[in-house]
Amino acid sequence: MYEKDGEKYYVVDGHVHIWDGRASNHKNVHGKQFIDCFYDYHKNLSPEEVVWDYDTYTYYGAERFMKDLFGEGYVDHAIFQATLLSDFYHNGFGQTEEAFGLTRQHPDKLTYNHAYDPRHGEAGLAQLRRDAERFGLKGVKLYTAEWHGDSRGYKLDEPWSRRYLEECLELGIRNIHVHKGPTIRPLDRDAFDVADIDKVATDYLDLNFVVEHVGLPRLEDFCWIATQESNVYGGLAVAMPFIHTRPRYFAQIIGELLYWIGEDKILFGSDYALWTPKWLVEKFVDFQIPADMPEYAPITTDQKKKILGLNAAALYDLDVPRQLRLPTQAGDADAEVAAGAGAP
Repeated sequence: MYEKDGEKYYVVDGHVHIWDGRASNHKNVHGKQFIDCFYDYHKNLSPEEVVWDYDTYTYYGAERFMKDLFGEGYVDHAIFQATLLSDFYHNGFGQTEEAFGLTRQHPDKLTYNHAYDPRHGEAGLAQLRRDAERFGLKGVKLYTAEWHGDSRGYKLDEPWSRRYLEECLELGIRNIHVHKGPTIRPLDRDAFDVADIDKVATDYLDLNFVVEHVGLPRLEDFCWIATQESNVYGGLAVAMPFIHTRPRYFAQIIGELLYWIGEDKILFGSDYALWTPKWLVEKFVDFQIPADMPEYAPITTDQKKKILGLNAAALYDLDVPRQLRLPTQAGDADAEVAAGAGAP
């Protein structure tokens, strides 16, 4: 929980990782290219005092993860978003067993979302069923630009991808997180295009599509899609650190999102360990639209509370302490309890 000026914020970090980018895990040069690109994002967009050394960044492990999120970072709950990149790393980039092990140790603090690749066909579907049972999946994370053999990406509306989305419905996996943001070397920018979100969101209304990184650099395309599709949400990972290096650019991003898709469909994410949540939370709570940008309305405290945690809590059915809910949410919860007790 974060508290400032008498206001308390329930924080859900909706986008976190434990990864292994060490040379010993590189399958080829692309493994090094990927982690180097990650480090450049971290180094160039973070305040100088929170920049890590390169060796720590390539692998930091569970102990530092827990300290940075829950010891120092104000996070109440965090959601792992798996990134496998099996063509680049011997044991995968995201560390499934370590992340899931932490989730089992701290189920009140962590949710694990695994990944799938529809190009694996029937074998991948069978694996998805096993993963759903083992991990208790409420969500998955998709990387449409991930390489697989000769393929350098896929679209969400392709036949096999649709088959996997239908399987998610059968398995009760409702939250589909999709990386639709800045490219990462050596992946291809166009493979992250947001247009396919429009098609599947229309066709699978019982799924929630969380567009991670709000489609950057295609913010306008994303906003036009998300404003008409009620089941499309925006994840702020990668957009958040611009609050430090380019505050006016961040003001434009958050202003456009609030105008187009509204305060109920925007989710905070640090993308740890690209960035640590502590400074992002502090700066966001303090942030306000500059006075000389009157096309955007001021951001209210209630809007910040929704973005920092309450929206993600609703998607994942997290039990938010009553004192950290908004007054309308607390009232709704009391009504549900009364109804369950048979009150008139």
